[in-house]
Amino acid sequence: MKRVRSPQLLVECLEESLQTEPIRDFQTNPNFTQSVLFLTLFMPMEDVYAPSLTLKVVDNQDFGRQTVVGQANINSLQPYFCDPWADDYVPPQLPSTAPPPRPAQDEYHHEVDWWSKLFWATGDVKSLQYKYKDYHTLKVYDCELEAVPAFKGLQDFCETFKLYQEEPKLDSPVVGEFKGLFRVYPFPEDPKVPKPPRQFLVWREKEDFPQECLVRVYMVRAINLQPQDSNGLCDPYVILKLGQTKMGNRDKYHPNTLDPIFGIMFELSCIIPLEKDLEIQLYDFDLFSPDDKIGTTVIDLENRLLSGFGARCGLSKSYCQSGPFRWRDQMTPSFLLERHAKQKGLPPPLFSPEEDTVFYNGKNFKLQSFEPTPPTLHYLGPKKERLALYLLHTQGLVPEHVETRTLYSDSQPGIDQGKVQMWVDIFPKKLGPPGPPVNIRPRKPRRYELRCIIWKTAQVDLRRTLTSGISDIYVKGWMVGLEKDMQKTDIHYYSLTGESTFNWRFIFSMDYLAAEHMCVQSQKEYIWSLDPTVIKFPARLIIQIWDNNVFSTDDFLGVLELDLFDMPLPARHASKCSIRMMETDSKWPYFLQYKHFSLFKKKTVTGWWPSQVLDGGKWRMSNTRVSRSCFLKKQALCCASLDLKVPSALHPPTSPLLMDRRPNTMFLLRSPITIFCRIFWKRYHFKIIIAIIILFLALMLFNFIYSTPNYLAMSWIKPKLRLNAPIKISTNIINQPNLSNVHSPILTSQHLNLNPTIDHELKHLQGPMNHLQDIFPELPAPRD
Repeated sequence: MKRVRSPQLLVECLEESLQTEPIRDFQTNPNFTQSVLFLTLFMPMEDVYAPSLTLKVVDNQDFGRQTVVGQANINSLQPYFCDPWADDYVPPQLPSTAPPPRPAQDEYHHEVDWWSKLFWATGDVKSLQYKYKDYHTLKVYDCELEAVPAFKGLQDFCETFKLYQEEPKLDSPVVGEFKGLFRVYPFPEDPKVPKPPRQFLVWREKEDFPQECLVRVYMVRAINLQPQDSNGLCDPYVILKLGQTKMGNRDKYHPNTLDPIFGIMFELSCIIPLEKDLEIQLYDFDLFSPDDKIGTTVIDLENRLLSGFGARCGLSKSYCQSGPFRWRDQMTPSFLLERHAKQKGLPPPLFSPEEDTVFYNGKNFKLQSFEPTPPTLHYLGPKKERLALYLLHTQGLVPEHVETRTLYSDSQPGIDQGKVQMWVDIFPKKLGPPGPPVNIRPRKPRRYELRCIIWKTAQVDLRRTLTSGISDIYVKGWMVGLEKDMQKTDIHYYSLTGESTFNWRFIFSMDYLAAEHMCVQSQKEYIWSLDPTVIKFPARLIIQIWDNNVFSTDDFLGVLELDLFDMPLPARHASKCSIRMMETDSKWPYFLQYKHFSLFKKKTVTGWWPSQVLDGGKWRMSNTRVSRSCFLKKQALCCASLDLKVPSALHPPTSPLLMDRRPNTMFLLRSPITIFCRIFWKRYHFKIIIAIIILFLALMLFNFIYSTPNYLAMSWIKPKLRLNAPIKISTNIINQPNLSNVHSPILTSQHLNLNPTIDHELKHLQGPMNHLQDIFPELPAPRD
């Protein structure tokens, strides 16, 4: 109806008709000068037999010529029947537009953001924990706000009628819209009978319309868009159209995705109802060919502004004067309650600050009934505003929300092209500046650096044998999704007991998104790809233990997989390490389950973890324990902010972290004793000790058995037989006849001195000889 010059409305029912005054300045003010019409006619009392109503829009052209632009037929008037004498009936009224007071400014640090509120509403298990989240709730509708049954299509004040040609045909295009509302009720014929109250009051503030408004459109994300490219994906971006205004940036497209997260806010000005249809279009970016339109959705801003459900700005759960969830409406809760009471035809609420009560709709409400315990949130508003907000939430108004709108395409009418989650806030400029906009920018991942120190391993399943197992152990690790950044330690040669020492450090850099507990990486799928694809993967560390072989492939010894967000507490000693540490779905009671923690909160941890190996389709412990110290640190913010190159001291190379104190492995070629100790003693020391003890006891027993007969013979046959001291005979006596005469004087003197000794010794020999003769009589007697 852009070419219409001076339209007027013609209402026809039965043989009666009624018409309005022509709109003289339709291009600047499309509202009728006369807002209420009253038509009296005779019609059946039963609703079923009520006649139809015809609405025609006639354009007055030059020389008194009139042309019917479009018409709408209302076949049934039954939905418009009402009882004006009912006690609970309230006629629709226009909202008040008086300026409210302004809230306080923000002065607190924010711990959470709007995305936290969205995750709480959707029930995401990975949402951040926040003890005050009950004060900040958000309603997520899976349909358009007009499709919610409780809000009656947002047409409680005026209903929209589509205008078609005078003789509508199949698939006739819509030529325009008419907005109005009807009420049908009995009117007495007797003039003395009191007349029922009028249903539509005269709009006293006609000069306030058209209204200049500030519109904020929040585009959150899109879901399940139709693919537009050959790879089964699309590159969507958003374009807004409102009247002659067009907003959006083609360059800010989201490459290779069907579920883009926009997180953008568009702010534009318009004059309602001249610019009432907000058109949201999603396009697919193409480099050479024209961009393809994915889908479109249209929002009627006039219905939201004039609706009695407060759809122009969703009602927040709490009145926060500061903090991450500030009150963004232009009107305070107490002013909104007074406005709502006036719209419903009720007296204004009466607040009692001394008793924290309010008298509303004939009832007295206390703040204590809504707040049994005083709130601990420090940036909540005064008690009066909190009490008014509690009452507003009981009136069925539109809460703070996110609506899900379906996209449709002209080339495929009626076919879902995807959905988009968003919401719209409308602020009339005559009420003053609105509150601060909501920050819905997507959370950017934060750069983290994971430092993993491999200290030692123990009880590794050895593969090769040299009278016992022996392996050349090394450890390698990587982050899931970052396999190209795989790192490994040096080789610990000739491990005979399954123990190995490394003191080796791995350094992994990752971009972690705390809101989703995922790591984010952008990379091109192919060399010829125009844009990188965003890949998300869990923050999971993989540690594997291998046996190095020279001529054959390396042998796999065990694997350890740790989720950095939910990892088990390490054991302080290797003996306390068990496979139960790695169980995720434990059948044990909660108080007996192994404790888990997040490395992003604890930052540093050191201890023992068990590695596993797949044996017969089941995971078992590979008798391997890896001691590791994981240091989680952010990148140096000072270096990034100053745009300096990171010094090498902040990023040391992958080398031993401490001094290398590992034992020398060349002992096998130098020390046989050390070979014996390494090969036999450490593995069989208990058996060796037992064998030595048994051998010692066997020798003692053999010595006892061998000596027993001799001692028994001497003890039983001649128990008094004892051998005296051995016989001493001087050699001088034997060699005396061979002496020369030269030394005769000296020898003579010696011979004279030895005579007593010989006689004495012979006397001692005489006793034992007598005893020997008694035992062995055949022995000859000694000679003198």
